[in-house]
Amino acid sequence: MITLVLETSTEAGGVALFRDEAIAFRETFTADRSHSSDLFTVIERALAGGVRPDRIIAGLGPGSYAGVRIAIAAAIGLSISTGSELIGIPSIVALEEGEYLALGDARRGGFALSHIRDGALAAGPEILTREELDARLAATSLPLYTSDPLGWEGVETRFPQVERLGRLGVQGRGIHSRGTLEPLYLREPSITLPKTIDHCGSKADDSQKPGAPRREPAPPSSQL
Repeated sequence: MITLVLETSTEAGGVALFRDEAIAFRETFTADRSHSSDLFTVIERALAGGVRPDRIIAGLGPGSYAGVRIAIAAAIGLSISTGSELIGIPSIVALEEGEYLALGDARRGGFALSHIRDGALAAGPEILTREELDARLAATSLPLYTSDPLGWEGVETRFPQVERLGRLGVQGRGIHSRGTLEPLYLREPSITLPKTIDHCGSKADDSQKPGAPRREPAPPSSQL
């Protein structure tokens, strides 16, 4: 069984290839905004010589909005061309071994807290205010990790490890989805309704009509 693993939810991207449970290829790369060019170049090296994966594991985040979607799109495209099985695993379960808490910046004054136990998402991500977060952390002694540049005392920086992510999937652990891949959003994505043309030929704002859904401001594009 050949397994290709893609992880691009943070600035520390990576690709790995497993033959059964033995790792045959691993390469990491860094990118501030987009992993697209680096990712596809590394995938080509991983599959050199006509290797066809039987399954593809993608890290689902949460993390960089663009990064997570690039890995998912690449996994889906490869699956269509090779017939590979698709597996999605939350990227945050691959920060460390054992039991820990993962902290993320959810923007708008919120913070995402997740509880990981033995390579699986035990709870979360849960959006908390700073006050709620402080109270929650005061009641636990679990290690706390983040991939975001928070700079807080007592919070260690860790990035998802592509080899760890792949090993979990190969062992059938931490799996969030099979066949269908969707990013793990910290907040539901906003949808902006298109403007319509009224009978006078001018654009009408549907959000101002009675009973129309209220528009919410779109979240920052850099974070899921």
